[in-house]
Amino acid sequence: MSRPRTARRAALAIPAVLGAFALTVPPAAATSSPAQIATSKTNGVSYLKSLQAADGSYAGSGLSNEWAFSVFAAAGTAAVDVTPGGDATKNARTVYRNLLSGAGWPSATPVVTDYERGALNAYAAGIDPARVSASRNLVADVYGYWQNAEAGYFGPSGNYNGTVFAALSLGGARTQTGGQRVPQALLDSMTTRIRANQHNDGGWNFSKAEGNPAALASASDIDMTGASMAALCVSGVPATDADIVQAKAFLKSKLVAGTGALNGMFGANTNSNGWAVSGLNACGINPQTGDFLTSMGRTPVDFLIAQQFKPGGGFKYLPSDTSPSAYASIDGLRAVTGGGFTSAPPVPVTAGAARWAAESAFTPGTASKLALTVDDGAGGLKVCSVTVTPTGATTTLGEVLTAATTAATPSGCVTGVTPSSGGSGAVTAVNGKANSGASTWKVSIDGSAFAGADRSTAVAVGDTIALRRGV
Repeated sequence: MSRPRTARRAALAIPAVLGAFALTVPPAAATSSPAQIATSKTNGVSYLKSLQAADGSYAGSGLSNEWAFSVFAAAGTAAVDVTPGGDATKNARTVYRNLLSGAGWPSATPVVTDYERGALNAYAAGIDPARVSASRNLVADVYGYWQNAEAGYFGPSGNYNGTVFAALSLGGARTQTGGQRVPQALLDSMTTRIRANQHNDGGWNFSKAEGNPAALASASDIDMTGASMAALCVSGVPATDADIVQAKAFLKSKLVAGTGALNGMFGANTNSNGWAVSGLNACGINPQTGDFLTSMGRTPVDFLIAQQFKPGGGFKYLPSDTSPSAYASIDGLRAVTGGGFTSAPPVPVTAGAARWAAESAFTPGTASKLALTVDDGAGGLKVCSVTVTPTGATTTLGEVLTAATTAATPSGCVTGVTPSSGGSGAVTAVNGKANSGASTWKVSIDGSAFAGADRSTAVAVGDTIALRRGV
């Protein structure tokens, strides 16, 4: 997402970009005005539009510019409205959806951050990440990396970055109606791990620190602090929470009075500052007032706008650079426009274009993935991706649970269910935990209210299924 350096990123690279004239003087006002921010947004969006390939793409094999979708959404531009030379048949959303739907995406050896990146950007582009196609469910793809032995982590726990972006994508990529897609129990499990990785100085770094006193005592980085703050906040943690307050204090301690920059582990640069500000934005913390207005009247937004070239609109990575960087432009503009790490897509202006693109039904005979959580109500949470092959446009909860006993990743999500067969019947036991008094098995679909679980409960393509035993 930003400058290429290590696995801390969810996939990045810097292609050649056009030069522009540098912004050589500071903004007219000490704190960037709404008019200056609006101009920055207009020029920045124009620059990002110039990065679109002739075939309409922003992404391809390897590292790419797809994070531009998160910026377009934050800036009020629908991806379906972004076209090369006005050719609507090659609009950015359709081309991206086709890429994500392909059997070869993301690669032969994918990692969890590939799917998290896809989910965040698909959502911003107006593609329901759980319904990219009949065979592509990015939410289920992420679920498949749940760590049974270290509940709350996604992907190898040593790469803490994978868990941060799991929270950002599962908490941030909401339903088409704006509802929370995944159960709070899942978000809480990730929140616990994120809190456990907070360093003594109040920030975070890309690698795991939990349980390691030396790592917890080591210096944090401003960009992963921003991402971790955002992950907590999209998971329901308020900005007044003690851990968010500590993180805010850590970022404040990195302020450079004369420029408003946050001095990160790699010095003052657009990408790290962009991530930090996006974290503040996601938590509803204004980066232009209070703790983030320096003694010399500068803010982090001032620094970012000073990194932007005009009239070209691109951002440079380092203050000393003489040409723009695509990734610096993405990270910088997202922060300036007030965005977190994804945003709901705006309504398109293209005539006839829907706000959302989504698969509406299973394709009979085509294998499809569904995201499933099983919460026994006693602290035992199972998370998995279940592969089903429906015979019709929809399937049932019973069929999903049956498939989960043999076709779930990771395995062990469902080891047994009562009744074990049949087209209908109330679910009375899962994984050896039976109904008891008022504590019964209930089901929620895409964040709906929990209701009695029955084998006949209809399940549609892309549904996120949460089973819970409780009152």
